[in-house]
Amino acid sequence: MICVEYRDAMPIRVPSRPLGRSGLTVSALGLGCMGMSDFYGAADDARSIAAIHHALELGVTFLDTSDIYGPFTNEQLVGKAVAGRRDQAVVATKFGIMRAPDGRAIGINGRPDYVRQACDASLTRLGLDTIDLYYQHRVDPGVPIEETVGAMADLVHAGKVRYLGLSEAAPKTLRRAVAVHPIAALQTEYSLWSRDPEGELLATCRDLGIGFVAYSPLGRGFLTGRYRSLEDLDAGDWRRTNPRFQGENFQKNLDVVAEVQKIAAAKGCTPAQLALAWLFAQGDDIVPIPGSTRAERVEENAGAAAITLSREELAALEALAPQVVGERYMEGGMKLVNG
Repeated sequence: MICVEYRDAMPIRVPSRPLGRSGLTVSALGLGCMGMSDFYGAADDARSIAAIHHALELGVTFLDTSDIYGPFTNEQLVGKAVAGRRDQAVVATKFGIMRAPDGRAIGINGRPDYVRQACDASLTRLGLDTIDLYYQHRVDPGVPIEETVGAMADLVHAGKVRYLGLSEAAPKTLRRAVAVHPIAALQTEYSLWSRDPEGELLATCRDLGIGFVAYSPLGRGFLTGRYRSLEDLDAGDWRRTNPRFQGENFQKNLDVVAEVQKIAAAKGCTPAQLALAWLFAQGDDIVPIPGSTRAERVEENAGAAAITLSREELAALEALAPQVVGERYMEGGMKLVNG
């Protein structure tokens, strides 16, 4: 059985891997920190910091945050967690989606002056001198990508940032970006139920030597089997408005989860571990960053690094993709992806 009881046995240690051909090395599994402060219900900072500390103990050293998570508080949380442990962590954060202090969305901003302003603000909140990986969170359609990446490159030259990344960028955008400065990583949603990157996007990343960071690799928690109805989510949980969690979509997607659970039971692992193992099987250049707020869930996810799937198991999982129903965002959010 791959999944061990939390602190009941010596857990697996997650190995490291290169992120594309950039020179940046990260843990093969990262930790998405968004849900610790925003979108998925009530926050518990002490529990979240304990989860980050246990992640570092397990070799899960690649921590993902953004200036808008909280808004503005998640970077402070991550900074507090890595204080005194800076040499153990690879910290990635993002800029470009603007929110008001009350959480209202303001818009997308890729202007060079804003890039510099946002970076300085993130460094202050994180309490760091340098950001390891700095992403543009969404591509600004009103600003040429060359201008945005040029300003990001200036941050590298100034020593404020080590490597650059883009999130939800289209293949043509990636090619224009790397003509200005090397791009270490593209971050895009990718999982058993979000297969959009397959084809041109992944092929472009591999052609350009860009690592691929898969966010929401557990289908925003749906693939774990823990959610059987909307009532299982907190009242303020953003997923209550997500199309895949709505009405008939929810029920039909539960059928997909049932198949994942069946395969996982036969394999002797949890559904979450199975979903992550499937992503690992898609290539050594793919780094999933599941979000977790509890140390035991971090440890469970780390166990996926020890799972190898057979050809038959992979084929059974592949067959599930056409059964997933619903867009991954509402209409407004879909307009901001693949930019």
